[in-house]
Amino acid sequence: MPSFIKNIGDRKLKTKEDAETYNTKRFLPQFQKLGFGNYVVILKEDGSKIGAVGIFERDGLDVLDIGFSFFEKYGGKGYAYESASRLKEAAALDFGVKKLSAITTTDNFSSQKLIEKLGLKFQKMVRIPDDEKELRYYEN
Repeated sequence: MPSFIKNIGDRKLKTKEDAETYNTKRFLPQFQKLGFGNYVVILKEDGSKIGAVGIFERDGLDVLDIGFSFFEKYGGKGYAYESASRLKEAAALDFGVKKLSAITTTDNFSSQKLIEKLGLKFQKMVRIPDDEKELRYYEN
């Protein structure tokens, strides 16, 4: 969990109820509006939840943002690339989403590598509302 908070940000979710409220207020409206959003990634072998990947409308960005987060023990195994590339493909085919962006911290080299592998190129440094960190911004 510490790497998640370091790389994604502390959403102040301490209880199951906090998470349910966050999902209802943050993710559900986007699903209702756009038809897509954040998805849990599950291992085929045993049904374990290993992470999430999604495409989001994000305050401060003009282009839809692809994002991902995985439990540390599943990092470096190709799951993030497999799920993010499949979501990128589905968004283009099913919803006409041709242009995507991605943001990451300057020290999150594994995310930078994955973003570039997905075909997005570094454009500039940005700040998004309610985040004090300057972030690397990518687009395809």
